[in-house]
Amino acid sequence: MQRTKKRESARLILYIFAVALLVYVTVYMPTPYIIYQPGSADEVKPMLSVQKGDPEEKGAFMMTTVSASYANLVMLVVSAFNPNAEIDKKQARLGDRSEDEYAAEQVYLMSDSQSSAMEAAYHEAHVPYSIEPQYLFIFSTPEGDEARKNFKPGDRLSEVDGKPVTDNKSLTDLLQTKKVGDQVTVKLIRSGKTLEENVKLIELKDKDTNKTRPGLGVTIATMQKVVSRDPGLQVNFENTRVGGPSAGLMFTMEIYNQLTKGDLSKGYQVAGTGTIDKDGNVGPIGGVQHKIVAADRKHAEIFFVPKDNYAEAKAKADKIKTGMKLVPVEKLEDAIGYMEKLQAKS
Repeated sequence: MQRTKKRESARLILYIFAVALLVYVTVYMPTPYIIYQPGSADEVKPMLSVQKGDPEEKGAFMMTTVSASYANLVMLVVSAFNPNAEIDKKQARLGDRSEDEYAAEQVYLMSDSQSSAMEAAYHEAHVPYSIEPQYLFIFSTPEGDEARKNFKPGDRLSEVDGKPVTDNKSLTDLLQTKKVGDQVTVKLIRSGKTLEENVKLIELKDKDTNKTRPGLGVTIATMQKVVSRDPGLQVNFENTRVGGPSAGLMFTMEIYNQLTKGDLSKGYQVAGTGTIDKDGNVGPIGGVQHKIVAADRKHAEIFFVPKDNYAEAKAKADKIKTGMKLVPVEKLEDAIGYMEKLQAKS
């Protein structure tokens, strides 16, 4: 009797262990894969505002996204039967960057996209503006360097030795008064908290001139603000909760609509994708096949797609038999011109 109870207890423990192991392997054990799927198609209007802008908009301009998820075994199996899922190696996305560096880069690219969208819209609407540098944004920090461990990707660098640094030039000018090995105090903003760190300067070599100079040894970029000369036409962005540069075109369309009289949407549900630069050039993006599906699910009627992505977008649109009108564009004027020629929906 005693032996029977012991055997049953041993079987129970073994069963529990086997179930726990199965759950870990299928759900929690990481894999080197990432799954891309259609994300969302979100109205841009709630993401930005112009104080004295024209709010009329019976339709909507929508940005589209791609969903990216690090895969477990269950997700990999399910995705193998999903025609809208794409499995890829995680490393193909990250390259030689860490996950923190990749995330920081996406934050910067979104901010840069918003600035470029404002410039392009202001230029097209003939609104005078200026550019004001705000702070330095840290992209990446070299591994294995103790001194660089003071920094983390995504940090905002605002001061060095008590002096403000708002762009690369102001930082370079300040550090030119120092020498390699000097210690400086840097003020950082990390996750909303202000920190001060003592950092030893290292030797940096200019790739073009081969000259050396003292530096912090981290990769940085200038975050800027686009300022309308008319305060009433200043564009303010809310938190878009996504990263990357591909919403540039649709940001610009919404901004331009608010800066000008009338309803550019003409009552249509207008989705799209594409980077934008300050001159209004529309650039290609990745994952357009997923964005076509996301827009179709939101019942978009028109989809603006960069000319270089049109063939791939058309192939996916035909495959899912969407009723959306795909419009290839190379410049902002192409998209605005298309909307201006449309008859407004009654």
